[in-house]
Parts: sequence; C-alpha cells; structure tokens
Amino acid sequence: MKQAEFDGRGSRIRWTETPGANPARVYVHGLGAASAVYHAHIAARPELAGRRSLFVDLPGHGVSDRPGDFGYTLEEHADAVAVALDAAGLTGAELIGHSMGGSVAVVLAHRRPDLVSRLVLTEANLDAFPPPGADSSSIASYQEEEFVAGGHARVLEKVGPLWAATMRLADPRGLHRSAVGLRRGSDPVMRDLLEGLGIERVYLQGELSGELPGRDRLEAAGVRVLTVPAAGHNIMFDNPDAFAAAVAGVG
Repeated sequence: MKQAEFDGRGSRIRWTETPGANPARVYVHGLGAASAVYHAHIAARPELAGRRSLFVDLPGHGVSDRPGDFGYTLEEHADAVAVALDAAGLTGAELIGHSMGGSVAVVLAHRRPDLVSRLVLTEANLDAFPPPGADSSSIASYQEEEFVAGGHARVLEKVGPLWAATMRLADPRGLHRSAVGLRRGSDPVMRDLLEGLGIERVYLQGELSGELPGRDRLEAAGVRVLTVPAAGHNIMFDNPDAFAAAVAGVG
C-alpha cells in the first residue's frame, strides 16, 4: 500500500497498485465505495495485463484518512488524487472513474492536464443538483449532524448489501460532505469541463439505466458514448467483458 499527505496536516490518501508499463491506469471509485473492490477484477483481466494499475481510495473512503476539517468537494477530491499521482511519479495516466469518481476524474483532468491522457467514465455525474431520487441527493437531503447521528445508518439499510459493504467503511461526515459537494457540482460544471477537454474521452452508460441526458451534445464535443447492454449503474459487475473492452480501447 502507498500513501501521500494531501491536506498539509498529516492526512493521507492511500492506494494499492500493480506493476507494469506506462501509461498507468488509475481507477477511482464512486460515492461510498472503494477502488480495488470495484475495479481490481477488471485490471486483472488478460486484455488489460501488463499495464501499471493504481486503485485510489478518495479521502473519507476505504483505507484513506478522513479528516474532520476537510471539505470533500469535487475540487478537493481531485487535488488529493493529484497528490497521489504526483507521489507515484505519474504523468499522462488513463483515469477510469465510476459515478462520483468520474466527476472527480473530469475535474482533475481540467485542473491538472499533465496528469491525464485519457478518461473512461462509468455513469459519471455530469450535472449539479441531480433528481431527488438520486442516491447522492438522498444523502445530501440530511443536515450533516443529522446524517452523522442516524441518517448514515438509515441510508445503509436502504442501499442494499452490495453498496452497504463499502459505504459502511466510509466516514459518515466525509460521505455526507462528498454527497453535498457532488450535488453542488464543480464550477464550471462537470459536463462543460468534459466537453472542453482535448483528450480521448469515453463515457459508459448502462442500458438498464436509460438514455443518457445530453448524449448528442457530448458526442458532438468528441466524447465517445457507449451504451453497455445488460448493465445498470455498476457496469464493471454487470457486464465485465464490455467494461474491460472499453478500458482497453477496443469496445
């Protein structure tokens, strides 16, 4: 396991990695998740072998630290990931981001273009203020202290055993602030940042999730949008063959 201080006060972001050739692939998880759990089985596939792979846990999640005085905005998460990539000696990495992790990856590519050469986004949040039924919005509907005191436990019961398995590892305060930051979005908003990037960009939408809003606009901006059959939000579990092909660039 590797680590690097990200806030100037001793808090550390942590990641595990496998050796291989560059450009490295950097996997970034979604809200309440952990990178290795969602992506290690993909990186181990034969069609992705031979490349250096990093599984980064965002602040407040997984094995990374969870400082109480950290804001957990998209920009702050992106800057923390940048610290990890700098410490790992990376430039021009391929970022594979799921859900909120995709939003963080977009912001990182905008703020530190030297670090990112390609984006593969799995149902990344691109807009601020998602519909009331969205999970990040549900968490953000609580006041912070209300969520820490009891809302976290209620959300764990609601989301089901798969997501709860990693969400229960996340710091409740960091989870809530991350959800609030995701709901607020970046400035400019993630969709505009993504459309303005000059690197290869792939967006994966699960067929079971319905049509991607604004797909035509994304494609007009050069984003390759792929609808993955027989898959919902967690495409890497629902259709790992198609997911691995997209990461490898052959999907």
